[in-house]
Amino acid sequence: MAEAERVIGTPDTPETGSEPEQSSGPGEQESAGARPRGKRRIAVLFAVAAFVYALDLVSKMLVVAKLEHHAPIEIVGEWLRLEAIRNAGAAFGFGEAFTVIFTVIAAAVIVVIARLARKLHSLPWAIALGLLLGGALGNLTDRIFRAPGVFEGAVVDFIAPKHFAVFNLADSAIVCGGILIVLLSFRGLDPDGTVHRD
Repeated sequence: MAEAERVIGTPDTPETGSEPEQSSGPGEQESAGARPRGKRRIAVLFAVAAFVYALDLVSKMLVVAKLEHHAPIEIVGEWLRLEAIRNAGAAFGFGEAFTVIFTVIAAAVIVVIARLARKLHSLPWAIALGLLLGGALGNLTDRIFRAPGVFEGAVVDFIAPKHFAVFNLADSAIVCGGILIVLLSFRGLDPDGTVHRD
């Protein structure tokens, strides 16, 4: 026979001059899979932040329109009331003499979170940072746009538990985000998704 008989089960011999197809290494596959995961985590961060910001903004608008200059509304007797106040200080009414400083700190927190988002690959961290970002944006909006002036505006607070400072939803989000970050740090989980045991 003119053509050599090929043994059944053996691979075909590549033609002369042809090069074998190069397969991507495990490192390239991992990096390709990490990019979509990172984008999803960033989307979660900004979705949580947008939800917190919208909820805080709407609640403050309602409080200013319906509750300010009116008697407090009792939710759970004397233990929990809705009472509109203007707070020039930090969360829970601390440091009213440093309004501008707290405004700068809030702006700096937003910048840091935005920069950290680029290497974010952890869902719990995305939620925690989203809570911080939404809360910081909510109170920063008050600092900029409310009286008495730009960067000196008083934050609208309205949740008033008995024997405790009056606060708002942005404050609650900031505290919850901070607690979650502390728990994640104790567990050794980093924003980039790595886990370390000390």
